[in-house]
Amino acid sequence: MTETSARPIRIASGQGFWGDDLEAPIRQVEGGPVDYLMLDYLAEVTMSIMQKQRARNPAAGYARDFVPLMERIFPACAERGIRVVTNAGGVNPAECARAVAEAGRRAGVEGRARIGVVTGDDLMERLDDLMDAGHALRNMETGEPLETVRDSVRSANVYLGARPIVQALQGEALVVVTGRSTDTALTYAPMAREFGWAWDGYDQLASGVVAGHINECGAQASGGNCLADWWDIPDLAEVGFPIVEADADGSFVVTRHPGLGGTVSLRTVKEQILYEMGDPSTYITPDVIADFTTIRLAQDGDNRVRVSGIRGRAPTPHLKVSVACSAGYKAVGTLVYAWPDAAAKARAAAAILRKRLDRLGLTFDRVLVELVGWDATHGPLAGEPPPDLPEVQLRIGVRGPDRASVARFTREIAPLVLTGPPSVTGFAGGRPRVQEIVAYWPALIDRTVVEPHLSVEFVEV
Repeated sequence: MTETSARPIRIASGQGFWGDDLEAPIRQVEGGPVDYLMLDYLAEVTMSIMQKQRARNPAAGYARDFVPLMERIFPACAERGIRVVTNAGGVNPAECARAVAEAGRRAGVEGRARIGVVTGDDLMERLDDLMDAGHALRNMETGEPLETVRDSVRSANVYLGARPIVQALQGEALVVVTGRSTDTALTYAPMAREFGWAWDGYDQLASGVVAGHINECGAQASGGNCLADWWDIPDLAEVGFPIVEADADGSFVVTRHPGLGGTVSLRTVKEQILYEMGDPSTYITPDVIADFTTIRLAQDGDNRVRVSGIRGRAPTPHLKVSVACSAGYKAVGTLVYAWPDAAAKARAAAAILRKRLDRLGLTFDRVLVELVGWDATHGPLAGEPPPDLPEVQLRIGVRGPDRASVARFTREIAPLVLTGPPSVTGFAGGRPRVQEIVAYWPALIDRTVVEPHLSVEFVEV
């Protein structure tokens, strides 16, 4: 029997995406007591980037900045028993765990830490066999079967729930590294482990999902990117990321460490709850469907919001698959035009460029022209720019299947400096770079063909 906890546990959010504040996890570990640190690195496009990195280097394919971070916090985590749960493993969790183990030895925690590695979410090697067995992996938006784009598939990963993470924690892992787990599982897996929740305890699991949803985007729940009265949010330069203080019944308080910036309030928590929300009554995860319409919020003191009342129901028989496909190439170039007639100059430059592209016989799937500083955000709703606009950035981009045509487009921006309208600047960055476009292909798969292939292994530091 696994020992469970009767006391509340504190699960700190330390990363909302790959590239987030590198010092935030340090503040969470050093700023006060926490039991768990969750670090969310993955998004759909991130997986395809990591897959390309691994294709070039078999030892790559994970969030590499996680390794030096662990080297910094390993001694404190080992001494205080702070357990780290992360999806930094990307498409190569085993190699990530190996690198983290080496970091632990450099940090002086050899013999005092264990790393749990969750694998089985990556379907790339099984993809053809699954399709041959009748799993069409139809695009959830268009209904097309994956076979129509099979040759362009770059990554295919299943969203995993909390169960394998719980298994790793039960195996006394101080650090758990996964691939494409759901963002929310990084928070509710510790809750399920500590409180011994049953997998059919749907109300408790749904509460954990809501806690994970609030935690998953880092400072977005504690004042960052806040729409309402954003100017009143204090000291975002050292913002305190959220901490979920959870009880065994599933209710929890969202808070932050004292002495740090940001705000945890009804408004910041409500905004995060609404983030990326479809049907609020049916928030689907691998372990439970959470009903967000049942959430009850109450201010529970300074920088404390209590969350309770959440209901859940049984999960679906499917798991979601995130597939990334190559979809051609793009390039974007910019020039800045100054007063007088800044917008008119920028539009004239765009027209000149379009004529030159036509003359060269270059065709693209799409050509996008924006005036940054006027209509880039609101498009046609911005209306006509005023004649006294002090400056505007012309941003023009193309997209197409032919890399050579896109590359030729990048050579046609600079000539506008001397062959187009006057008072242009802002080309110091040089010629635009051709980039591969990665398209997102969401699909569903029968969970029974995935879950038997999940595994949890351990690496000793």
